[in-house]
Amino acid sequence: MTKIWTPNRRQFLKNTAGVAGLAAASSLLPGGVARAAGLTVGFIYVGPKDDYGYNQSHAEGAAVVKKIPGVKVVEEERVPETVDVQKTMESMINFDGATLLFPTSFGYFDPHILALAPKYKDVRFEHCGGLWTEKNPKNVGSYFGYIGMGQYLNGIAAGHATKTKKIGFVAAKPIPQVLLNINSFLLGARSVDPTITCQVIFTGEWSLAVKEAEATNALADQGVDVITCHVDGPKVVMETGAGRGMYLCGYHANQSKLAPEKYLTGAEWNWGKVYTDMVNATLKGETIPNFVRGGLSEGFIKMSPLGPAVSEAARKQFESTQATILKGGFSVIKGPLKDNKGNVVAKDGEAFAETDVKLESMNYLVEGVIGSTS
Repeated sequence: MTKIWTPNRRQFLKNTAGVAGLAAASSLLPGGVARAAGLTVGFIYVGPKDDYGYNQSHAEGAAVVKKIPGVKVVEEERVPETVDVQKTMESMINFDGATLLFPTSFGYFDPHILALAPKYKDVRFEHCGGLWTEKNPKNVGSYFGYIGMGQYLNGIAAGHATKTKKIGFVAAKPIPQVLLNINSFLLGARSVDPTITCQVIFTGEWSLAVKEAEATNALADQGVDVITCHVDGPKVVMETGAGRGMYLCGYHANQSKLAPEKYLTGAEWNWGKVYTDMVNATLKGETIPNFVRGGLSEGFIKMSPLGPAVSEAARKQFESTQATILKGGFSVIKGPLKDNKGNVVAKDGEAFAETDVKLESMNYLVEGVIGSTS
């Protein structure tokens, strides 16, 4: 039987001596983009599409886009935050004719997207989580959601469930979005009981199963009885935590199937709505704004259904707070509030709305969080 060779995207440009092998096709349009009929959209993931987490949430969004008539979706998973993502993007542009790209991992933005965007001015690069500024290329956009609100609601469920008054957080890297989630989780729990503390352990990597398991076990050894996380694939944290008798608050996607009796709720992305809006705008010839954000009320995020371990008191506070958030104007970071080094981060009467861009430069952990950003 003859074996048919299928090129790996990251090898494609290399095997065609850069873009020379595409000269005939790429000459059709300025910027080297060979367009086919309809719209081709590319999705790039740093990990596997079935990780029960960040990458799966984006893949679920891509699956919704696939249902839009006239749209072709190309995907590649397990693409590291290195020059490899540049090769993947160029392959999607030159090989598949993609004119709208969603490189979804935080580290894809600088320098990789910023390096390619000026070369491919007819391509729209939409990045998840990066902070677009006026100095960046106009064909680059940033989108993200106010999922800290979801972690605040997670914290309410955790605050009612904890017996030890110790909740835990396994985190990848101390970037602003992660720090906001940690702080929101603790502040949600402290709305139930102001004596609750949150121990955080940073693994240093978005996906490193061994360290995630070690961190979860270390937290359990310290008496933590409710846990959540901000890593790409929460599966290890959820299963390890359940094995240690912890209650669980999920993140990115719904992990309730992993431990249904211990799963309280979870803060989930709803990328299907976000991607559908952006693709439909592109099909209409409209330009996507360079800076796009939304929360619960905009449908960017959603909460997992409350699990069987959630008490009636917890359910009432959870649902009441969620209704308040949906009305708009709710602030998680509000004074008087200090960080865990004693510095004032919000004065008495001062409040930061979820839409305040200053929160996307957060560099502190609030009082009550045990851990360090360095």
